[in-house]
Amino acid sequence: MTEPLPDPFADQPDWSPQPPRPIEIVPAVGRVELRGQRVLVGLPGLGWRADLRADDRVVQNSRTYVPVIAEHEWYRAESEQVELFAPLVPVERVWVETVGRRSTPTPDGGLRLVSLDAPAHPAPTPVFEAGSVTGRRVVQMDGPVEHRDLRAVTETYSGTEGDICVRVAPELEWYRWAWRGQAPTTLEVPVHLLWVE
Repeated sequence: MTEPLPDPFADQPDWSPQPPRPIEIVPAVGRVELRGQRVLVGLPGLGWRADLRADDRVVQNSRTYVPVIAEHEWYRAESEQVELFAPLVPVERVWVETVGRRSTPTPDGGLRLVSLDAPAHPAPTPVFEAGSVTGRRVVQMDGPVEHRDLRAVTETYSGTEGDICVRVAPELEWYRWAWRGQAPTTLEVPVHLLWVE
């Protein structure tokens, strides 16, 4: 009776959930599928605009363009089957968000400098380290499965089971809330399972 109890986590020192795979930004000039993809547009040295979606490439007068619309408009067009005007952006000014490969996390050293030659995307951040999260894109980790295309609809709060939680909604419902005023269906998720994308 004097022997210490065994440590149930001794063989699993890293018991916290794995972070989701990071977002990588690739030029649209490559052989990347564009229809429905999240894209950024801009110019090197000037800046980038995000929260956009693309359609398939269009060739006019031997130049290639990408139809690009605001993400909320893309969701409305897809959901309600309406046609929208989409400005054509030269393909060399478009970058595509893709889900990258899982990598070993590097310690955050605070200030992170990036090149202005192409858009950059931060690594996934645990929600409990992110500060304000309402309206931000989040990824829910369910074991090795990543649930993407979610938006946080609350800040952190004490949940029904005593966990610290955030309510999330599917992104389509998040945007439908804006154009119809229809409140989204939400899910209470403990913060240790959520990452800001």
